[in-house]
Amino acid sequence: MKKLMAILAIWMSIASTFAQGQTPGSIQGTVNESVNKPFDYATVTLFKFKDSALVKTTFTEKDGRFSFENVAPGSYRITVSAMGFDRFQSAEITLPGNETIKLPSILLVAGSNNLKQVDIVSKKAFVERKIDRTVVNVDALISNAGSTALDVLEKSPGITVDQNGTISLKGKQGAVIFIDDKPTYLSGGDLQSYLQSLPASALEQVEIMTNPPAKYDAAGNAGVINIKTKKGKVKGFNGAVNLGLSQGKMTRSNNSLNFNYRDNKLNLFGTVSDNLNNSFSDLTIMRRYKNADESTKSIFDQRSYFKRHGNTLNGKIGADYYATEKTTWGIVLTGMTRNSKQTNDNTSNLLNAFNKLDSMIVAKNSDIIDFKNGGVNLNFRHQFDKSGQELTIDGDYLNYKNQTDQVYDNFSYLPDGKLKTQDRLTGSLPAGVDIYSLKTDYTKPMASGWKFESGLKSSFIKTDNTVNYFNTVNAITKPDYEKSNHFIYKENINAGYLNLSREGKRLSMQLGLRLENTVSDGHQYGNAVKPDSAFRRTYTGLFPTAYLSYKLDSMSNNQIGLNYGRRIDRPYYQDLNPFLSPLDKFTFYVGNPFLRPAYTNSVELSHTYKNFLTTTLSYSSTKDEVNETIEIVNGTYFSRPGNIGKSTLKSISVDGNGDLTKWLNAHIFVQVAQTHSVSDFYTGPLDTKGIFYYIGPTFQFKLPSDWSAELAGSYQSKVVNAQFIAGAVKQVRIAVMKKLSASTSIKLNVNDIFYTRVNSGVINNLALTDASYRNLSDSRFATLSLNYRFGKSIADQRKHDAAGAQDEQNRVKN
Repeated sequence: MKKLMAILAIWMSIASTFAQGQTPGSIQGTVNESVNKPFDYATVTLFKFKDSALVKTTFTEKDGRFSFENVAPGSYRITVSAMGFDRFQSAEITLPGNETIKLPSILLVAGSNNLKQVDIVSKKAFVERKIDRTVVNVDALISNAGSTALDVLEKSPGITVDQNGTISLKGKQGAVIFIDDKPTYLSGGDLQSYLQSLPASALEQVEIMTNPPAKYDAAGNAGVINIKTKKGKVKGFNGAVNLGLSQGKMTRSNNSLNFNYRDNKLNLFGTVSDNLNNSFSDLTIMRRYKNADESTKSIFDQRSYFKRHGNTLNGKIGADYYATEKTTWGIVLTGMTRNSKQTNDNTSNLLNAFNKLDSMIVAKNSDIIDFKNGGVNLNFRHQFDKSGQELTIDGDYLNYKNQTDQVYDNFSYLPDGKLKTQDRLTGSLPAGVDIYSLKTDYTKPMASGWKFESGLKSSFIKTDNTVNYFNTVNAITKPDYEKSNHFIYKENINAGYLNLSREGKRLSMQLGLRLENTVSDGHQYGNAVKPDSAFRRTYTGLFPTAYLSYKLDSMSNNQIGLNYGRRIDRPYYQDLNPFLSPLDKFTFYVGNPFLRPAYTNSVELSHTYKNFLTTTLSYSSTKDEVNETIEIVNGTYFSRPGNIGKSTLKSISVDGNGDLTKWLNAHIFVQVAQTHSVSDFYTGPLDTKGIFYYIGPTFQFKLPSDWSAELAGSYQSKVVNAQFIAGAVKQVRIAVMKKLSASTSIKLNVNDIFYTRVNSGVINNLALTDASYRNLSDSRFATLSLNYRFGKSIADQRKHDAAGAQDEQNRVKN
């Protein structure tokens, strides 16, 4: 503890040396629609008074209040605008250094040229842009009602999700997912299940960072997606109830309650959600085995029908204690429990070269999963003054437990239908993960609009995975030592960062540098047929980031942006375990203890026209990218993670958002990209290249009598990704909403109307084998949702985004 305090003292001394100078102030105010009716979501813009240069833009909160923080001393004016109301412009506002200016209440007046038959309602834009991120406002899309966090991500510009739950950002896999600046701690199917259990009604924003600033962990070569949940801002006891029922071929539901209670120095808040998820996958796999002359040797034709039933309960409860006006202590407890069952009726036909049946295997597989997690966050925040100088400390502990019980029954039949053999494979797979994390961040606004940030972080992770398999043949059960194993992995990461930023009249910039040191140990315990094995790795990396933004004219009609960053993508913990795990009798997953971390350098150049049309050129290069690889050995399919030597992505994207008329808003995202991978492979050199494009339009309609509607869709062409070519994916959705009162609304959403969302593709670079797949899911469904809000707004609730265990959670598979 003494060493830690000494380090903190030295670090604070260094930070203060960097952060000398006159401190900025703030401008605060309130906007009302009538005398006692606050205006929610009005746009407030701050300009330089002398030359009308744009400084900042914000939105009013539910209580009508707004605030501009860290504003350099000088003369300013503000404007307030909202659809259907006359624009307000203030007189000159003079801001001395290190002071807060509180403006008189602003009253917006309804415009004289409003549509007579259409009610105009102000709302936040679907997409907002900042120097280092794109912000998606979840409530801006009515089709998000009754849906899940995963659905919200799929509708966000540049984000795609495949049938395995893999989330890609602008064509690149490896995006790290955060919830309130904290890791989801999951990957693959478990991440997919978690995001499907999190209701969209509990979400406020999605922050998309293709090149995150130095404050964030350097993990994730595609960037960071931070999902921000709603925070209570109301006095007394208040909150919201959201009910959602979905019906496709199967029934699902998503219900939540979030609440807040505040009295004097104590603020209590929490969220409870319940998710029922019934789903299916109809998967067809075709493999053609070839002779050396490319003629057909045999054919493998498999049809699998997966049926899933799961129930997830999520909970979060927290408290903030305002010890003084500047000091706050907080605690947040989180928990999740998920019980699910998956059955798989699998029929595999083995055909000869003449397409005649040689044999048939019928499998009845089941997985019963009991997944639990709990976490506690202790946080401290101290504001030294009103300029924004503050110190935060976060301590986190998280525990994850997963018990999976598997039963795989296989029946082998001769061509005439007679039973040939019968066997059973049973497995017990307990897994546990413990994460400890401590981090601290210091922020100091400086003279002339500069802001200095620095921080330290240390985390320790331990994973413990046991796999016990047993084979039963002719009523005799024996241990299967080839598949059984016990793997323990430990990892310690220590990091520190410096960040300096300034928002100027024309030129804004942000420069950062992060240092991370990693020490990892893996130990696989042996058994009767396998010896012990172990590895240890230590590596250190520097990760710079830089952002520049320049306004080409005083009215900010044209703005140029440039950013650069370096990132690391560490392997998932379980991927390092060299165990063999069956998916069916002919398909196995194998870990890889020789995986190396991947490093990515990326750069983006953008142009924004009048804050509604942004064009971006992107380039990224990744060394040792970790990707799924497929190897065929004697007709058996082995999937294992591997380092692809080098991959590059070049892209151009156009993102536009604006009002076409007073009753119609359009948002369109278009991207064209080229992928290229080069690597040594099982079958020799791999060199694949391809171009894909994506288009996602969304149209929002404002209708009479408090009705509104939405029409949207997306199309992505086939994508080449190393060994895989994923087929084109398309879908169309519609939604309508009726506002019943100021606090109650009802919404209906129909997803994938034409049932065109089918995942398909081919797998290349297999030894004398052609392989393809097609997967159909329950993607067409209708959702009916009811939202009821209650509470009285306040403005002084302190917000704290605890961010202790950031990168670690995203690297666990269960």
